[in-house]
Amino acid sequence: MSLVAATIPAPHERLLRRISDVLTARHGFYLLLLLIPPMLWLGVVYLGSLFALLAESFFAIDDFSGVVVRSPTLATYRQLFQPANLDVIVRTATVAAVVTILAVIVAFPIAYYAARYARGRVKAAFYVAILMPLWSSYLVKVYAWKLLLAKEGVIGWVFARLHASWILDAILALPTVGGPSLSTSYIGMVLVFLYLWIPFMVLPVQAALERVPVSLIEASGDLGASPGRTFRSVILPLALPGVVAGAIFTFSLTLGDYIVPEIVGPSSLILGQVVYIQQGTAGNIPLAAAFSVVPIVVMGVLLTIARRIGAFDAL
Repeated sequence: MSLVAATIPAPHERLLRRISDVLTARHGFYLLLLLIPPMLWLGVVYLGSLFALLAESFFAIDDFSGVVVRSPTLATYRQLFQPANLDVIVRTATVAAVVTILAVIVAFPIAYYAARYARGRVKAAFYVAILMPLWSSYLVKVYAWKLLLAKEGVIGWVFARLHASWILDAILALPTVGGPSLSTSYIGMVLVFLYLWIPFMVLPVQAALERVPVSLIEASGDLGASPGRTFRSVILPLALPGVVAGAIFTFSLTLGDYIVPEIVGPSSLILGQVVYIQQGTAGNIPLAAAFSVVPIVVMGVLLTIARRIGAFDAL
């Protein structure tokens, strides 16, 4: 009798089995249950906050009382085209473009070596070296670079020991990009951005280069093409999706960052700083929202272009 009772499942076990049978038979319903939590997060938290931000940008602030007037208007967007605000947008896009171009120049040889020549432990060491900067705190890295770039920092000391301080002074004397020291110049800001985002450029480019068939490179050489011609006609076109994928990362991360310019760089504001100031100190949330829409629009255009040329295939 006890043996028979032991083989009869408990009511809750029978219920769980029935639910399992239903979910197994209906794959679509099971998939829907799995997708509901992330879709709720994406729809409510992420997209909901973006739509709320977009809605705020269509309001305006009363100049006399400082209160947000919640009636639809394009007046806030018209403020973006004022010379001072337009200068911020152009300056930010220029810095992001320069960082992206330099990241491509620096990352491509590294990624090419990793894809073509690195093997075994060397390749593992390569991944560790590329990813290791991501393991430390963002703020620690930025403040460390501020110390390196300071006038009395390590870089200035090295130039002085090499009796090449005049080179550093000439660089700092350059109009627009120079400054009192590297830590208060656009050069220093770009260097910090480049250091922070270089892994996001190397890895997609390296993934794209690994997909380039070696036989095509060898065939190009057999047909008499020079190394330069092979690079321009074979390697670069096939690796272009990876370059674009890396450019999306570096450009977008630079476009929206406000911490690096607060710590390293000149006093001129860029987009992230303006958003922070407008929603915090100034209390002009509609203008901050309008500024926040700018990188969304820019990245939307870039992502559309990248999708058309197959950049996402290298991710």
